[in-house]
Amino acid sequence: QVQLVESGGGLVQAGGSLRLSCAASGRTFSSYAMGWFRQAPGKEREFVAAISWSGGNTYYADSVKGRFTISRDNAKNTMYLQMNSLRPGDTAVYYCAARLSPAGSTRKDDYNYWGQGTQVTVSS
Repeated sequence: QVQLVESGGGLVQAGGSLRLSCAASGRTFSSYAMGWFRQAPGKEREFVAAISWSGGNTYYADSVKGRFTISRDNAKNTMYLQMNSLRPGDTAVYYCAARLSPAGSTRKDDYNYWGQGTQVTVSS
């Protein structure tokens, strides 16, 4: 079992920044890949970013490439999402997810555990 808790969401103006954190517990954190997904009202949950178990490989949705950075600290059992140059279109509930595999994935069905989500609202 893996338990995931997101934090760091909030309200920010367009052009601003936020850093999300995802604290994991349960299985050995460094043994599995992690990802961030988001879901806006009335829309499907969509991929944002993913990172391999070691942090050596990262993946991004085209919509966030160059603005968001995913990272992890295996010593702290925590994953991060640094979000810069935020836009109103980034408004959503952001979820972290764990995949019981060393490799990251862009597919939400590949993930085994999910957090409860944290709200990010970007005002224009």
